[in-house]
Amino acid sequence: MSLATRNGTEPVDAPVSPPKVVRQRRVRPGLLGLAVLLIALGGLGAAFAVTSVRATGSYLAVARPVEVGREISAADLVAVQVAGGQGLRPVPAGRMDEVVGKRAAVALVPGTLLTLGQVTDDPLLGPGQQQIALGLTTAQVPARELHPGDKVLLVSTPDDNATGATAAGTRFSATVIDTVSSGNDDRVLYLALPVRDVPAVVALAAQERIAVVLTEAA
Repeated sequence: MSLATRNGTEPVDAPVSPPKVVRQRRVRPGLLGLAVLLIALGGLGAAFAVTSVRATGSYLAVARPVEVGREISAADLVAVQVAGGQGLRPVPAGRMDEVVGKRAAVALVPGTLLTLGQVTDDPLLGPGQQQIALGLTTAQVPARELHPGDKVLLVSTPDDNATGATAAGTRFSATVIDTVSSGNDDRVLYLALPVRDVPAVVALAAQERIAVVLTEAA
């Protein structure tokens, strides 16, 4: 009970308001579980972001097209920054020296990361084959550029000094392994031949009685 005055006169009794009771809201179990799940997902997202940042590194990527079998040079590669890379096995940029000089085991496409499985240091010789070197002039080369893996046909030409029948027109199938251009008009063509054809082709090449025909580009 409290006292109050009316018009400055004596105090009178006034009722006291009862205290308000604040009802507590019940928390639904489903909402509580959802909140816990969101907190957990947020933590996982933060952990993934931190892991991705830590995995950022410099790796080798292909800068220009490289045909199958061609020797890889430093100009064919470029260092790029890659974040994450889960599930990939790119070659670190610091290992470029291990890649340069090897051959492309598959066709390398610009803009893709390089992996060790895409390069090889094995010669492009199949079972039962041997490698020979064939010296030619630029005019004797059947294409402006020959690439490893190109298929060629070696055709024997007539022997002007021979009398009677000659072995002109004999054909040998071969595969280009590599080509080298010298400072003059000479070209060296490295070919893979079946073992049985090597002696005959070497003899014809020594007599300058052989022509090269491109039959299939790699």
